[in-house]
Amino acid sequence: MSTTMSVSELAQILFTSPLQASAAPSSAQVRAAVDARLTECGDACATCLARVAQEAGDHPEAYAARMRWALDAVETAYFGLAIAA
Repeated sequence: MSTTMSVSELAQILFTSPLQASAAPSSAQVRAAVDARLTECGDACATCLARVAQEAGDHPEAYAARMRWALDAVETAYFGLAIAA
């Protein structure tokens, strides 16, 4: 995985993974989920972006909470920053 990806890009990839916030995943699990999802998409972020857009349209009530979780999880997993809610 490229270390030049932004927090937003990484969060969008995590958003499309099967990993759930309710599982309270570790940083290692978050990084593994991002790596696995990116590999599934053939290292093409555009595939993940399209899925995020589809989910936002299909489930707007759940989109914001999942994206907040994905952003926080990525910040913690990749940059060691915990975001206060």
